[in-house]
Amino acid sequence: MLDRRILDLALPALGALVAEPLFVLVDSAVVGRLGTSELAGLTLASTLLVTTVALFIFLAYATTGAVARRLGAGDEKGALAVGMDGIWLALGLGALVLVVGYTAADPVVRAMGASDEVAPHALAYLRTSLPGIPGMLVVLAATGALRGLQDTRTPLRVAVAGAIANAAGSVLLVHVVGMGIAGSGLATASVQIIMALTLMWVVLRAARTRGVSLRPEPRGILANARAGLPLLIRTLTLRAAILLTVATATSLGDVPLAAHQIVNSVWMLAAFVLDALAIAAQALVGHGLGARRPAEVRAVVRRCLQWGTLAGIGVGAFIALLGGFLTPLFTSDPAVQHAAHLGLIAIGVLMPVAAWPFVLDGVLMGAGDGVYLAWAGGVALIAYLPLLGAVARWAPEGALGLVWLWVAFAGGFLGARALTTWLRSRGSRWMVLGV
Repeated sequence: MLDRRILDLALPALGALVAEPLFVLVDSAVVGRLGTSELAGLTLASTLLVTTVALFIFLAYATTGAVARRLGAGDEKGALAVGMDGIWLALGLGALVLVVGYTAADPVVRAMGASDEVAPHALAYLRTSLPGIPGMLVVLAATGALRGLQDTRTPLRVAVAGAIANAAGSVLLVHVVGMGIAGSGLATASVQIIMALTLMWVVLRAARTRGVSLRPEPRGILANARAGLPLLIRTLTLRAAILLTVATATSLGDVPLAAHQIVNSVWMLAAFVLDALAIAAQALVGHGLGARRPAEVRAVVRRCLQWGTLAGIGVGAFIALLGGFLTPLFTSDPAVQHAAHLGLIAIGVLMPVAAWPFVLDGVLMGAGDGVYLAWAGGVALIAYLPLLGAVARWAPEGALGLVWLWVAFAGGFLGARALTTWLRSRGSRWMVLGV
């Protein structure tokens, strides 16, 4: 019974997680046919946009746990009120980001070193896609609310439909209408806004049916912001670790840097499987704590960790065994293929280690234990710095240097996160029962 509940939440969540990156993938394929400068501009602009949205992922994480807790306590009306507060917070933050984005677009693009040929294309994509940022933040908040209500299927349907609509819209505006790279940004922004309106309508309809006020409640919005701040700090520590890893890969040489991009792309795809289990853990832990059923929560934690470990072993074995067949899909350079192959073997072996921090992050987010997660993220980052320094100083250039870099990241940084979150989960301070 518990396995079915986990899979009923995790599998649709996995589908939605995989569907969302298709926005950037489709834009890359469509814009790539315009020319190298256009594709380079898209790379720069999409990096800025994806990083911005990633910083606000707490809108989904914090909302999921809070909504699930109230639902578990039998307070469906209160759960929907929390969901509405999250949506209002997303709208406010989205408007702020929109204003800042338009104001800072030009200097930020120049500061990132864009050439005179690339900068106009990056700015064109940014300016037409920025209106979609408030939409994406609302999508995060509404998705979090629906996950807390134990509904991961609706976000999946909307994500898949959005990916299909984005593909069609990009081709139409870029190549048929002739808008160039600006058409790709406009298509993406339009679809993101439509997705936000669709998910908002689902939450609003449920709220109205149960007599929940649709007006913004300042205290509720502020409470959501307070709950999200520690998760923002936790996300910043993760992004810092990723950026420092890329910087270290750069110091190892051009071949390891190119191979790192391949390994990282496969790693991110594999991480979706573990993220889906974390989402299921969030929803079920929040629900169990709200219902005051600690034994059920412990069972969820144990079973999600077991599923995570099995998923890590299975996905890791797939990557390690088939890595040699995957690398030619990305590059024809034998040196890069060799380095990437060794890197894929390294992450395949270490994937089970990564499963624990992913799942336990979900557990503690579902419990609303964001302050501890922020602290644990800082500790893991501090522990990771000397490992990065050792790689930069002593690791050999070439393929072996890349292997040691991924051992440091997957084994060191994620290992530290696994240890700190596991120690917390062993205790009971995070298991606050009720609303």
